[in-house]
Amino acid sequence: MQIKKAVITAAGRGALLYPASDPVQKSMLPVVDLDGRVKPVMQIIAEEALESGIEEVCIVCAPGDQAEYLRLFSQRRDQLWKDAGVEPWAREQAERLDFLIGRLHFTVQQEPWGYGHAVYCAHQAVGQEPFLLLLGDHLHISHRKDKRCARQLLDLARAESCSVAAVQPTREHLVGLYGTLSGKRVADRSGVYQIEKILEKPSLSLAELELQTPGLRAGFYLCLFGTYVLSPQIFSLLEEEVAKGVGEGRTLLLTPALQRLADQGKFLAMEIQGTRHDIGTRYGLLQAQIAMGLAGEGKSEVLELLTETLAEAHLRSAGGDGHDD
Repeated sequence: MQIKKAVITAAGRGALLYPASDPVQKSMLPVVDLDGRVKPVMQIIAEEALESGIEEVCIVCAPGDQAEYLRLFSQRRDQLWKDAGVEPWAREQAERLDFLIGRLHFTVQQEPWGYGHAVYCAHQAVGQEPFLLLLGDHLHISHRKDKRCARQLLDLARAESCSVAAVQPTREHLVGLYGTLSGKRVADRSGVYQIEKILEKPSLSLAELELQTPGLRAGFYLCLFGTYVLSPQIFSLLEEEVAKGVGEGRTLLLTPALQRLADQGKFLAMEIQGTRHDIGTRYGLLQAQIAMGLAGEGKSEVLELLTETLAEAHLRSAGGDGHDD
């Protein structure tokens, strides 16, 4: 199974990050990456795809955003080239960004008609090929030194020649925040399941009734990680829903199409050895940056800064001013 293309959905503006997400897409907000370099979120996501063996990246964006993405990426690359004569690391970063720009494609989601519709908008760019699907506001940190999170998923999809959804065992009080599924364990593959049922952000009572997966720790459910390898069949399933009409209050979810994909054939779920961080939530960008810092080259510096900040906060709460007399 050859998987050469990735789709990154990034049409949402990010209301919780307003006004920062008004002049620039939330996926272009800066984060210090694992290598210690400041990069836009989208660059970090796209580089993970390319470093995992993907050859082309299609960004699903809002109207007008394509030119802005290219302008910002090109501006950053050109500045790095200017710095290359003074900063030894700048040349390598400029080359990486140039490589990325050369592999970017765009498709526009004209109206905000849901995640499923955003994925469907990429059907012409993908064609009749399996593809890697990523979210433009999710950063991933692998617990494995040898494999990024996307690579873990791609390797299983290639080996099993089927669609695969990344999942993470999640505490029961959080199931209402994620798509959640149940499945049967696949023999001889640790942390891999044949998907049986998927529900979008179920209540805990519904999850208890319909989404129990044997073998998981008590109080945990398999929640979607925000990363998939999907067969092109998903576009046919989404097209059927688009034909019924979208807009005027009816948005198109991806989860029902994923359920139909599971009903029609082999569709696996894989526990990813890593963590996901949604920058679109209230403190998501802060949490993602802390997690990236603690997993990256600047771990000791980040730990020192966190320790100092927590100590100062403790002194203030205890009535001190944080300064010695």
